[in-house]
Amino acid sequence: MRKEFNTELFAKGLKNRQEVLGAEHVQKSLDAADDFTADMQKLVTEWCWGELWGRPGLDRRTRSIVNLSMLSALNRPHEIRLHVRGALNNGLTQDDIKEIFLQVAIYCGVPAALDGMKVAAEVIAEEKAKRKPAGAK
Repeated sequence: MRKEFNTELFAKGLKNRQEVLGAEHVQKSLDAADDFTADMQKLVTEWCWGELWGRPGLDRRTRSIVNLSMLSALNRPHEIRLHVRGALNNGLTQDDIKEIFLQVAIYCGVPAALDGMKVAAEVIAEEKAKRKPAGAK
């Protein structure tokens, strides 16, 4: 790991980030960090995941609801994909996620909701396939 990642706040953020987004995804992001992108990885891990996601004011489930709503309003499908997986890890159900996008349709517009729901449906299908027992149809 890069020496600039060796801080207490980075370690706290790394733990939160791995628990929400999955260790494999986080490791791929960190492994891809180079001299140009390392500072962004440090910022995201320390401040987003260490400070913000480490605060006691909202539980992770609620933070996932807020994130999916904001990312939909901003039309950020790549981040929606990550955070749908995180939302599932944080205890949201498929129905909870569907309700978020129905709410998004009214307050942010149908196109934003449709785009977000499409990405969410793909992630949910991927996660169901991963959890399906071997040989099951």
